[in-house]
Amino acid sequence: MRTSLCEVLGIEYPVLGFTPSEHVAAAISRAGGFGVLGCVRYNRAEDLDAALDWMDANTGGRPYGVDIVMPAAAPKEGTAVDLDALIPAAHREFVQRTLAELGVPEAAAGEPGGVLGWLHSVARSHVDVALGHPIRLIANALGPPPIDVIDRAHQHDVLVAALAGRAEHAVRHMLGGVDIVVSQGYEAGGHTGEIATMVLLPEIVDAVGGRVPVLAAGGIGSGRQAAAALALGAQGVWMGSCWLTSAEYTLGGPNSATQRALLAARSSDTVRSRIYTGKPARLLRTRWTEAWSAPGAPEPLPMPLQNLLVNEAHQRLAAADDPEVVAMPVGQIVGRMNQIRPVADLMADLVQEFDETVERMSKLR
Repeated sequence: MRTSLCEVLGIEYPVLGFTPSEHVAAAISRAGGFGVLGCVRYNRAEDLDAALDWMDANTGGRPYGVDIVMPAAAPKEGTAVDLDALIPAAHREFVQRTLAELGVPEAAAGEPGGVLGWLHSVARSHVDVALGHPIRLIANALGPPPIDVIDRAHQHDVLVAALAGRAEHAVRHMLGGVDIVVSQGYEAGGHTGEIATMVLLPEIVDAVGGRVPVLAAGGIGSGRQAAAALALGAQGVWMGSCWLTSAEYTLGGPNSATQRALLAARSSDTVRSRIYTGKPARLLRTRWTEAWSAPGAPEPLPMPLQNLLVNEAHQRLAAADDPEVVAMPVGQIVGRMNQIRPVADLMADLVQEFDETVERMSKLR
């Protein structure tokens, strides 16, 4: 299980693993893949700096990267307080009423009020911090980052990756200076488009694969699926959801409500909605997501207003310790995520199944 991308990134297997946990990201790199730490949950630059310090000390010298959430054009966002004033009172009332109906406790005094990493200004601070560490890649979850960020990354010998949900997006990313395109199919968790992986991936490979490496994302959680991605022309795979039930994923504490919900879910238990960030994202289907689709529910606000509206609610939902109300991005691969296992075991099984699949296919007549 090796492609030319392995030489570019200095890794053993062309498996890039996105995760909000530095412990999981480091474990992916140590297992021969390439851990990518999601930065959006870090409100303060010093907290991200500390997490990357920890990764520097715990990746065994293996390469890793970071993932930011930054539109190519900076929105006119002002301060978080200014943005708060743009959120309609009716939306706030709906959120508070829904939390009460779901039996979600009030936030404890002194607890943080939510995640600000969706704001463009905070994302730029993430870039500043990350470039002070020996990262190998900056990935952007909202297409290509601003041109000046791409230029700064290249000046530090850091590659830039961007997610694409259409072939024309991939072409635009490539022309803008992006080094790696992640073809993200409809099945994926988090922000995702409307075209399934099996259709999207060869379209993007045909459009840009001769110029930049293409990674396959969406619905990939096994060696067979990774082999299919490479058969369709990908140089590697980008996997996120499957690490949420790894032993190293301890956000929310051991045996968290989120992990219990994921372990019990089937592949049909997700929904694509704008309620998480304001842009279409695939989430686990729970009583929280159902409340937003019920008659009388308001339309989600555009990004970043929807983030500011619900991010404190998401903190409270996570703290409620109730699997039926968690708010969690996850892909349709969740139906295969039915056991807590170490990252090293997940990687070993993926590689073994990949090799077995390739061997089986070589025997076909």
